[in-house]
Amino acid sequence: MATDLGFVEYIADQLHKTCPVTFKKMFGEYAIYCCGKVVALVCDNRLYVKPTPGGLALAGDLPLAPAYPGAKPGLLIADQIDDSDWLGQLIKITAQELPEPKPKKPKLKKAERGR
Repeated sequence: MATDLGFVEYIADQLHKTCPVTFKKMFGEYAIYCCGKVVALVCDNRLYVKPTPGGLALAGDLPLAPAYPGAKPGLLIADQIDDSDWLGQLIKITAQELPEPKPKKPKLKKAERGR
């Protein structure tokens, strides 16, 4: 089951006042970005936040679960999705603790690939 765009937009709206986020569709599901970093995945209308030490401390006893088979476990956010202040704080902490994304290599032109 793919994620509904309305669900992802609801999450983004919940986070908007606390931290600016964007989202991008990937393979029928969505990635949530904060400060240029992937901080969460939305799969099957469920929110999975990347675990970091600060995020785990804030989350307490929330379960860790993979967003899809073979994925690394993330914090599965269910009831707290409606608490915009708490969710925004979790996303902010997560973004601060994740490493900066690696710079992308420039794409090679067609003629350069064949060498």
